[in-house]
Amino acid sequence: MKRSRFAFYAWVTLVVTLGVILWGDVVQATGSGDGCGAHWPTCNGDLLPLAPGVATFIEFFHRATSGLDFLLVVGLFLWSRRAFPQGNPVRLGSGAALAFMVVESLVGAGLVLFRLVGQDASLARAFVAPVHLLNTLLLIGSLALTAWWASGGALLRWRGQGAVAWALGLGFGGLAVLAASGAVTSLGDAIFPVHSTAEAVGRAMTPGEHFLVRLRVLHPFIAVSVGLYLVLAAGLIAYLRPSLATRRLSRSVGVLYLIQLGMGFLNVYFAAPLFTQLPHLLLADLLWINWVLLMAAALAAGAPRREMNGEVRQDPETGLNSSAMTPPPESVSVHAGTGGATWRDYLWLTKPRVISLLLFTTLAAMLIAAGGWPGGWLFLWVAVGGYAMAGAANAINMVIDRDIDARMNRTAKRPTVTHKISSRDALIFASVLMVGAFVLLWWAANLLTALLALSGLLWYVLVYTLYMKRRYWNNIVIGGAAGAFPPLVGWAAVTNDLSLFAIYLFAIIFFWTPVHFWALSLLIKDDYARVGVPMLPVVLGERVTVVQIGLYAILTTVISLIPLLMGELRMVYLVSSLVLNGLLLVRSVQLYLEPVRPRAVSLYKYSMLYLALLFVAMAVDRSL
Repeated sequence: MKRSRFAFYAWVTLVVTLGVILWGDVVQATGSGDGCGAHWPTCNGDLLPLAPGVATFIEFFHRATSGLDFLLVVGLFLWSRRAFPQGNPVRLGSGAALAFMVVESLVGAGLVLFRLVGQDASLARAFVAPVHLLNTLLLIGSLALTAWWASGGALLRWRGQGAVAWALGLGFGGLAVLAASGAVTSLGDAIFPVHSTAEAVGRAMTPGEHFLVRLRVLHPFIAVSVGLYLVLAAGLIAYLRPSLATRRLSRSVGVLYLIQLGMGFLNVYFAAPLFTQLPHLLLADLLWINWVLLMAAALAAGAPRREMNGEVRQDPETGLNSSAMTPPPESVSVHAGTGGATWRDYLWLTKPRVISLLLFTTLAAMLIAAGGWPGGWLFLWVAVGGYAMAGAANAINMVIDRDIDARMNRTAKRPTVTHKISSRDALIFASVLMVGAFVLLWWAANLLTALLALSGLLWYVLVYTLYMKRRYWNNIVIGGAAGAFPPLVGWAAVTNDLSLFAIYLFAIIFFWTPVHFWALSLLIKDDYARVGVPMLPVVLGERVTVVQIGLYAILTTVISLIPLLMGELRMVYLVSSLVLNGLLLVRSVQLYLEPVRPRAVSLYKYSMLYLALLFVAMAVDRSL
C-alpha cells in the first residue's frame, strides 16, 4: 500500500513539473524573465513583491511554483529512501531527479543574475537555452522512470540487448538534438517575433540577420527527420520486444509524433503565438517521456524477445522472458553472428538485384526532369545516396523477416539466416547507410530529396514489412508503393519540387508493381504458403491472381499514356509506349489463358524490361 501511494506521488510530481515547465515557456514568450530584475532569490529586492506588474507576477509565479516543485522532488527522494531497499531502481531515479532539479535551480538563478533574460540576444543565452532545456528533459525523464519503477517496472538490463539498445539510444540522442534546436527556435521567436511564415523564411535567408533569426528555420527540418526515425525505430522495437507495454508505447510514439507534427505546422503558420507554443512544448515533453518509458519497457530484465522462429519466448505464468537469465542457443543466434562475414555478405544485405531497377528509375527520372543531362556530380551522388537508402531498407527487412526467410528456399542462404551477420550488426549497418544516405542526398541535392528517400524506406519497413506483409493478401498493392518513391527522389533532386508529371511517374510504378510481383508470387507460392505469408495466389488461388494481373496491366497501360494527353511527352514516347504496353497486355492475356510456370516466368522477366524501357523512352523523348 505504501509503495502504491509512493507511485501516485511520483506521477503527481511529474505532472506538477510539466506545469512548471509550461509556465516557464510563458515567461520566455512574454519577455517576463526580467520581471524581478537581476535579483535572486528575492524579487526586485523584496521577498514578496507588493503590487507587482504583469511581468513581475509572471516571473514571481514561476519562481514560486518552481520552489514548490523543488520541495516535491526532495520529498520524493527522502520517501524513496524509506520505502525501497538499497539497490532498488526507484532510489536511482529519485536521486537523479533531485540532482537535475538542483542543476535546474542553479541554471535559473544564473540566467537572472547574469541578465540572460528578457530581450537579451547574446551568444551566451543562445548556448544556455538548449542546455537548460536538455537538463529539464533529463529531470522529467528521471521522474518518469521513478514513477514507472515504483509502479512495478523491471530494472533495466543493458547487456545483450544488441540492436535494440542502439536504436533506442539513437532515438534518445535525436530527441536531444531536436530539443536543443527547439530551444534556440523558441528563443528566436520570443526576441525576434514575425507576423507570417513568409517573413520568417525571408528574414532567415537575409545576409547579416541575427544568428537566432537564421537558425530558426532549421528546427522544422530536424523535427521531420528525427520524427520519422522515431516512428521507424518504435515499430522495430515493438516487433523485437513484443510486450504489451512496448506495443502500446510504440503506438503512442507514432500518435504523439503525428499530433506534434500538426501542431508544429500550426506553430509555423501562425508565427509561434503562445496558444500554439504551449501545446507544442507539452507534446514535445510527452513524446520525450514516452520514449524514455519505451526504453524502460524494451530494455527491462525479462522483457519478451522475438526468436529466430518468429515465436516469443515467455514464461506462461509471469509473462516474462524465459531466457532472461540464461538465453537458449536460438536466442543467442539472433544477436550474435558466427563470424566470417565478408563485404559480399554485407552487399547481399542490400539486395543489389532488387535495387538495380529502383535505382534505374531514380536516375531516369533525373534525366526526364532535366530534359537532358542533369550534371555529373549530382547524378553520381544521387545514385550513391539512393542505393544506400534502399540498401538500408532491405537490410532492415532481412532482420525482420529472418524467421520466414529461414524456411523459404529462395531466401534460406541470406546472411541474417545463416548467421554470418548478426541482427545487431545488420541493423547497425542499416542505420549507418540510412543516416549517411540522408546526409548525402541533402548535401548533394536538397532536403526534399532526402526526405522522399527516407519516406520510401519508412513505407517499405513500417507499412509493408511490419504491417501489411503478414496480414493481408493485397499487401503488395499498398505496401509496394515504397518502390514508387525512387522517381520522386530523382525528380526532386533536379527540380527541388514535385510536379504533376512526377506524380504520374509514381503512379506508373504503383500500378505496375502488382503485375510484376504477383507474376513472381505464382512461381514461389508454395514457399509463401509454407511460412504463412498471405500472398494473393496462396489466399485466393491462381485464377484470381492472373485475373488481377490482367486488370493491373490494363491500369498500368492507361496510366502510362496519360502524360501524352498532358503534353509532357511526344512521338518517341508514343510509339515506344504503344509497343511496350501492347506486349505487356499480350503476355498478361497469355498467362490468363494458360496459367503455367513458363508463362509466369515470361511475364515476370518482361515486366522488368518493360519498366526500364518505358523510362528510357521518356528520358529520350524529353531530351529531344
